[in-house]
Amino acid sequence: MEEIRWVKIFDHPEALEKFVPRSKINTIVVEGKKICLAHTSKGVFAIQDKCPHNGASLSFGYCNDEHNSIVCPLHRYHFSLETGRALSGVADAGRTYPLKTEANGVYLGFKEYKWDWKFWK
Repeated sequence: MEEIRWVKIFDHPEALEKFVPRSKINTIVVEGKKICLAHTSKGVFAIQDKCPHNGASLSFGYCNDEHNSIVCPLHRYHFSLETGRALSGVADAGRTYPLKTEANGVYLGFKEYKWDWKFWK
């Protein structure tokens, strides 16, 4: 069974907007994971920093607003900010992380899988 564990990354939405302005990328480290935050016209998205194709840091790439993607600086492969899938080139999908805004802050979600032992009975 999949569950999402939410980790607070900013105290309020304005801090997120300041940290990653529109059409920009910035990185954060949460629980030892380096994560890109990319801001397009569709909002702010979180994706792993390491390019799934060749390991380059996606944070050195750029946002493509037209395709809502992040572009790897090394081979210029585009990765969807919504799904992590490669939109160009031949590459695996990158891991994306959900973001949510609450009254008391902005949260990043980590998917966790837990066994439902009732299923096996």
